[in-house]
Amino acid sequence: MGQPTPIALIDCNNFYVSCERVFNPRLEGVPVIVLSNNDGCAIARSNEAKALGIKMGEPAFTLRPLIEKHGIRVFSSNYVLYGDMSRRVQEALGRFSPEVECYSIDETFLDFGGFPHLDLWAHGQEMRETVRRWTGIPTCVGIGPTKTLAKLANAVAKKNPTFGAVCDVMAEPVRAAVLRAFDVADVWGIGRATTAKLAGLGITTAAQLRDLNPKQARSMGTVTLERTIMELRGLPCLDLEEVAPQRKGIACTRSFGRVVTAKDEMLEAVASHASRAGEKLRQHGLVAGKLTAFFHTSPHRDDPQHHASRVTRLFPMTSDTPTLISAASRCVEAAWRQGFRYVKAGVLLDELCRAEDALRSLFDPPTEREAKRMATMDAINAKFGRGTVTLAATGIEKGWKLKAEHHSPCYTTRLAEVPRVRA
Repeated sequence: MGQPTPIALIDCNNFYVSCERVFNPRLEGVPVIVLSNNDGCAIARSNEAKALGIKMGEPAFTLRPLIEKHGIRVFSSNYVLYGDMSRRVQEALGRFSPEVECYSIDETFLDFGGFPHLDLWAHGQEMRETVRRWTGIPTCVGIGPTKTLAKLANAVAKKNPTFGAVCDVMAEPVRAAVLRAFDVADVWGIGRATTAKLAGLGITTAAQLRDLNPKQARSMGTVTLERTIMELRGLPCLDLEEVAPQRKGIACTRSFGRVVTAKDEMLEAVASHASRAGEKLRQHGLVAGKLTAFFHTSPHRDDPQHHASRVTRLFPMTSDTPTLISAASRCVEAAWRQGFRYVKAGVLLDELCRAEDALRSLFDPPTEREAKRMATMDAINAKFGRGTVTLAATGIEKGWKLKAEHHSPCYTTRLAEVPRVRA
């Protein structure tokens, strides 16, 4: 048996906060949090904010006394900025391996195979330095013979300064020591229910999980657990996905900035979500065969409750924005009930397939004109910013739009928001 192939996971530290700090150096050393859509709860925290006891997902309104007392800087989520910074990180990583999997917006797996004499720790450090130099984003790196072990090593690199932000567990003695000290609840893919079951067997560390009989793991009712055990033993069960698998569905949902009681506003909101869903479809070269539109009241308010949802077929299958908006509007018209205070709406697209594989009939109208129209609209919005060209059905003032009272500029994608430096 040959030497195992090294897999690296590079993770951007406190990614959303780090993106804000790149363009505002005054935020360094200051507690910072980034809020979710509608400024609802904390979804990213700087180390300084974590030290103050702020938990992930903690509602923003409960943090106000702490924010005022410690001068915590608060930002609304700026996904345009974060997405573009993630793209730049991917560009920097492309020079370190021909096989790269973008696992999430802030995590990337790389295959370090084919370099038998490579100093993995030094290579990881060079990768970190390059990303920092090109983008300003700090990172940590974990290296192991499987994706699970690379993920585990990354967590160790982030928490234990002894490793210098790069933890390499390719060597068996190092791996054994790391697994003995690693909490089983923090192993990738181990949820609360599984953690409780393992605790009943006296298994509390990753090393103890590694030594569990795979047949016993399968008898607990989960193939995933058996696969995790094999990965902890250094036997790869999860392949590197260089090409992302085709999406099975697309969802565009948002809470409103205020309650919506008028049907016209609901139609605008759902049309806006349908427009965004169509844009996502075209980005992936897909078409949809089914659309669901929904809207509902808040279960946390002392108001009359109503949850509305309607489904419609799309035939021929399409990614055409006007067609999607028309279908979503029909759903709203059919489901609308006056007298309720709605707080959220969304559009779901299902039965997706590649545009060239879509089922068609002899009587379908030609789609070339619609495709060219959508391509032109997407190109304009890509160059000048999302929303530059929209359909009138999505509204103008959009008073229902979610709150973003602490939104930072889109420094890298909008010329009008590029920072100006005075000599």
